[in-house]
Amino acid sequence: MTDPQLVLAERVQQALAAAFGQEYATEDPLIRPSQFADYQANVALSLAKRLRRAPREVAQAVAGALDTTDLTVEVSGPGFLNLTFGDTWIARQAQLRLEDEHLGLPPHGTHTVVIDYSAPNAAKEMHVGHLRTTIVGDTLARAHERVGNRVIRQNHLGDWGTPFGMLIEHLIDIGEEEALGRLAAGDGNAFYQEARHKFDTDPDFEERARRRVPLLQGGDPDTLRLWQEFIEYTKRYFNHVYAMLGVTLTDDDIAGESMYNPMLADVCEELEHAGVAQLSEGALCVFPPGFTGRDDQPLPLIIRKSDGGYGYATTDLAAIRYRVRDLKADRILYVVGATQALHFQMVFAGARMAGWLHDDIRAEHVQIGSVLGSDGKMFKTRSGASIKLTELLEEAVVRAEAVIADRGYDSSVRRQIARQVGMGAVKYADLSVSHDSEYVFDFDRMLALTGNTGPYLQYATARIRSIFRTGSIDPASVTGPIVLGHPAERALALQLLGFGAAVEAVATLSEPHRLCAYLFDLAQAFTTFYEGCPVLKAEDDEVRQSRLALSALTLRVLLQGLDLLGIEVPERM
Repeated sequence: MTDPQLVLAERVQQALAAAFGQEYATEDPLIRPSQFADYQANVALSLAKRLRRAPREVAQAVAGALDTTDLTVEVSGPGFLNLTFGDTWIARQAQLRLEDEHLGLPPHGTHTVVIDYSAPNAAKEMHVGHLRTTIVGDTLARAHERVGNRVIRQNHLGDWGTPFGMLIEHLIDIGEEEALGRLAAGDGNAFYQEARHKFDTDPDFEERARRRVPLLQGGDPDTLRLWQEFIEYTKRYFNHVYAMLGVTLTDDDIAGESMYNPMLADVCEELEHAGVAQLSEGALCVFPPGFTGRDDQPLPLIIRKSDGGYGYATTDLAAIRYRVRDLKADRILYVVGATQALHFQMVFAGARMAGWLHDDIRAEHVQIGSVLGSDGKMFKTRSGASIKLTELLEEAVVRAEAVIADRGYDSSVRRQIARQVGMGAVKYADLSVSHDSEYVFDFDRMLALTGNTGPYLQYATARIRSIFRTGSIDPASVTGPIVLGHPAERALALQLLGFGAAVEAVATLSEPHRLCAYLFDLAQAFTTFYEGCPVLKAEDDEVRQSRLALSALTLRVLLQGLDLLGIEVPERM
């Protein structure tokens, strides 16, 4: 019970070894879906030059050595291998998945994966830029848990440093009671902007704010108490946003900059003692090889400033050391904006110089592209301010409610469905594009009930539920057997076999859009099946049971796939 592409890859590799020698047993067979067969292997074209033989001749040699049990093979064109499974094999594999609680993907992972995501700044409201880092990271966490890896979520809050010096001083200026009341009322952005304006325009305030920072870092009790007030406000606010989005982060996952403050001096000492860090113009720096500035001089990663302070690089190096030594990470994913690419390249290089990262322990930057407005520029309000994430999500629900307003639901049910559709639309629109790509935020497109959208997938799933509701059948009770006659049945069954590979791709490659593409193709295959193959009114009982089984399996795969994306599905739409 495995993915068809993996079955074919193994068989083609065995044929390559048999035809040309064991050294070719690990060659990538280049298996791709094909419009002329189930799949196509293009390896002959890539191997021909090395073997000094014509591509078609290479393909014929592979075809002659290929295990064709339940499989037909045809050499076409300049050297393509067209591969088609027998209907019986496809039906048997689909039946096995129907009977398997894991849908053909048993948990088998053995790694500890630390995923650093969301990471907003404390005491500030989340904006649209935090949307992607939050939901991409959450999908990666769900996918790794689904394949059996141990996942440790890390919400690396910006909760330390100069910003808190100015926030605390502003709180003192206007009075603690009034300030905390404003924060509790959701006035965090205005509060921060007031403090920032005073910091930028009032030298006396700036000086007081800067003096407050060492008090915070040194553990002054009253300063820490006020800082904690900001953190508690922050937790309540972030949890509200996370609940709206339906992501899995909790307070237990918070590992902000403040957590690493006690480790920074030791990190610097260890790097200096190991010869990894050196003094340069009064600052302690790491010079990772291969990084140079505009003057072609080595580019420094400053880990202790000339005034004795620490920066982001120090905190990030401390985080890597902690995650490797204390959390026992095998793999660390940083779901952070693409603009931070150079910073993370240098931090990872520095950690490798220190021996914290190596071939068996990897850190990866999952680069997140920008969200754009209809003008192709950064998505902002008309005044040029960042769009508050809560306002954006609330608008998604309002617009979704308008989409489903004429379906006869009472107000409470309509609101619940609108929430699921609105959040699903926003999340799917984001996850369905490559995480490092930019995309235009467009409510009309993402809320459409047709095309590659979240509502389309939700509607397809609700349509399957309606089949079982109409027939008063529990989909969990359907056992088949699955038999294939109509081409749409075969196409749907074959598509169902690819679920495991799609989830594996998300975990292995950190690319949620691959699962989105799979689910969209599955929903399309089901739509074609639904339109061409009557289920409850099938011509005989055997066909009816088989089509119910295909519908039940499709329902399970769509529900589990959408759950991995963090998308809820309404019972009705």
